[in-house]
Amino acid sequence: MSTVKEAVEVEVPLGTAYNQWTQFEEFPNFMEGVEEVRQLDDRHNHWTTKIGGVRREFDTEIVDQLPDERITWRTTSGDTRQKGTVRFQRMDDTHTRVELVMDVEASGAAEKAADVLGTIDRRVKGDMRRFKDYIEHRGSETGSWRGRITPG
Repeated sequence: MSTVKEAVEVEVPLGTAYNQWTQFEEFPNFMEGVEEVRQLDDRHNHWTTKIGGVRREFDTEIVDQLPDERITWRTTSGDTRQKGTVRFQRMDDTHTRVELVMDVEASGAAEKAADVLGTIDRRVKGDMRRFKDYIEHRGSETGSWRGRITPG
């Protein structure tokens, strides 16, 4: 299992950055290889990805979510195994630090090669830069979900 960690400072208020991240169905707009995310309910999402010509579908469960602070998830089905946390930190009234830490277990030959070559790490870094561009150019979030989910 590889751990990927990346942080960006976005030029939007804390609430705006957090609110946009809760709009999971918007992820294909800034995450390379993510074709679709369908939110099934408050805790569960279904993902379709295509990376290096390999299509994967999997489900994730949000296990901990505290508005304006963090979202933690894990996969529950499919060939992809991952878990992670995204944290939000107010820098000042108009700047927020967004930090993603993700553990990814490469499942197939293509994924294992991508892991060894650092492709997964580069992709996550690129996704975070694209999130920064996406939210800063929009200037506002496309929606929000302010609910709290506690482990258990």
